[in-house]
Amino acid sequence: MYVYGIDICPIIKALIALALVGFLTVVALVKFYNVVTCGYFKSRVKMDGKTVIVTGASGGIGKETVRELAKRGARVILACRNLDKAQKVRDEIAEETKNESLIVKKLDLSSLKSVREFAEDILQSEQRLDVLIHNAGTAEKKLIKTEDGLELTMATNHFGPFLLTHLLIDLLKRSAPARIVVVASSLYQLTSLDLNNINPSSSWFPPWIYYPSKYANICFTLELARRLEGTGVTANCLHPGLIDSGIWRNVPVPLNWPTNLIAKCFFKTPQQGCQTTVMLACSDELKEVTGKYFMDCKEHTLNRGVSDVSKAKKLWELSEELVKLKPTDPKI
Repeated sequence: MYVYGIDICPIIKALIALALVGFLTVVALVKFYNVVTCGYFKSRVKMDGKTVIVTGASGGIGKETVRELAKRGARVILACRNLDKAQKVRDEIAEETKNESLIVKKLDLSSLKSVREFAEDILQSEQRLDVLIHNAGTAEKKLIKTEDGLELTMATNHFGPFLLTHLLIDLLKRSAPARIVVVASSLYQLTSLDLNNINPSSSWFPPWIYYPSKYANICFTLELARRLEGTGVTANCLHPGLIDSGIWRNVPVPLNWPTNLIAKCFFKTPQQGCQTTVMLACSDELKEVTGKYFMDCKEHTLNRGVSDVSKAKKLWELSEELVKLKPTDPKI
């Protein structure tokens, strides 16, 4: 290609090569920054004799959380929807860590029936429960109602964990000191929580519901911690960082193209993302800490809106109705 008698093809190729080198340099710098700034839980504290439930353990942060806990000797229950995938993860980690005390159990947090069946199984088969880690999460690309009339993202991220916590709370109390760890997100700051619409029936952009669900996670944790004071059971939440995990696959086309590229190039790895979860699950220094929010293995402040006690209490009351708590269910 000639312009004013000059062959510009070599110039274009040089510019493309320069842009590519520049992009790869930026990616390398961001990856280095993630390594340097990521909080790592370096304590070698063991978890021998401890039983831990990790929801959403078949991939991403959940899988790496199981791996880290298994290395420390914990008995880990992988609570997952896809049993085949979870079993492969279980076998992989068991072989690597030489820890055979890894158990796969069926749990679909979007189904209240499944949550109750899982909880009943745990109550019948387990003598103790030291840590309950609410890790599972989704961001659905379509607005879908579950069999219980709940919006799918909110059901998986908030209502299911809310019900599961109630059903297992007595076992946690009997195992005290025990811990509840909720994987939330700093992206809660992008939205608020509409208490008049916590079970949305419409949305201009369904994946956005993920953000108020994370807002709800934090409100739930703070209210849970207040209600559990003096019981020996703590409750804390965390932001794992922006992670290259499976959740971004649910972003609809064509938005998923740049999103997946950004995630692969710039986000933290699941192994980096699980560090704060593992810290909250087993750090001796945090055994009496409750009602706090963490990021990069450090405590962080929350904005005034999500810390509103009255909002958290109202969310709790509305959630009790939507998950259809029974008079015979444990109270918190």
